[in-house]
Amino acid sequence: MMKTLIALIFLLYSVALSSQERITLLFVGDLMQHRAQIDAARTSDGTYDYSSYFSLVKEEISRADIAIGNLEVTLGGKPYRGYPAFSAPDEYLQAIKDAGFDVLLTANNHCLDRGKTGLERTITQIDSLSIPYAGTYRNAAERKQRYPLFIRKKGFCIAILNYTYGTNGIKPSAPNIVNYIDKETILKDIHSARAVRPDAIIACMHWGEEYQSLPNREQRELAGWLLEQGVTHIIGSHPHVIQPMELRTNGNQQHVIVYSLGNFISNMSAANTDGGLIFTLQLEKYPLPEPIHPLQNNLSYSPSLEPFALSFPFARVVRCGYTLVWTGRPALTGEKNYILYPSHAPVDSLPKSARNRLNIFMKNSRKLLSRHNIGIYENNK
Repeated sequence: MMKTLIALIFLLYSVALSSQERITLLFVGDLMQHRAQIDAARTSDGTYDYSSYFSLVKEEISRADIAIGNLEVTLGGKPYRGYPAFSAPDEYLQAIKDAGFDVLLTANNHCLDRGKTGLERTITQIDSLSIPYAGTYRNAAERKQRYPLFIRKKGFCIAILNYTYGTNGIKPSAPNIVNYIDKETILKDIHSARAVRPDAIIACMHWGEEYQSLPNREQRELAGWLLEQGVTHIIGSHPHVIQPMELRTNGNQQHVIVYSLGNFISNMSAANTDGGLIFTLQLEKYPLPEPIHPLQNNLSYSPSLEPFALSFPFARVVRCGYTLVWTGRPALTGEKNYILYPSHAPVDSLPKSARNRLNIFMKNSRKLLSRHNIGIYENNK
């Protein structure tokens, strides 16, 4: 009986190979708006034009089935301001959507820069463009309805979680809610996500120390705890510099950890802050017909069957990798506005000073990641 059951499982697995499903997820770091960016985007008629920002990366972003970015500004309305209390023009959000982003993360240390009005107006603007988001909520009822965020596409169900270490000492005004890093809350959210049986649970964490190129002990310990509780993959932001990434394998389970994506676009110019990366994660699953869970069908327990009981249906990592992206500031490029330059973009037309800065960022990033990454490599290399 046991041999027959095992043979049946392998037969179902073989049949499923012909109908495998794949999905590509893409993640970028901090989408910021400093004062210099706002000024550069302003046009003669008082509106704001961000069309140049994503011109060289739009194709890569749009190719992904689900593209996710960290919106580290509020859309709090006028007056528009940069650091330390961000409020970006509404045109910036439209440009982000036009670039191909499908999901935004809002739990970060700047989400309360404009207080209750800023938090709620940001949500209203995101909703007006029908962009799913995770991280901040007007009230508990809205959070219960919208969180965890489940994205369903191409036969997959992906659960997105989002938390921040803090909000610069500003507390949310009742009944607003910000998702803070609190293990008790996170555990409840993981259980809610697992109840839906998604193909992956991805925790997007705003954590770590600013300008530090290696994750600290708290990040590493929290990453381990999240995986133990049932999170599948972890994507980090906040340090404003790139930090290493890992592909962990535990039996038949695979886990991606990206400790920090770095800035995606900002006006920061200090070493290693003038760029970041695009991280892509392709998942594949083999949907099998029932019954496929031996332990859930009152069959006799056997250690040889446990991996099958735990892993079907499942989504495995087909491939993952990253593209380095440098932010070209007008002061260096001579252009009117900011432009993102991926590592594969032609840069011969850039002034020498801009090429030098780009090359320094690329060299430093590759040195860091080649030394500390585990199982994850640069795309096209």
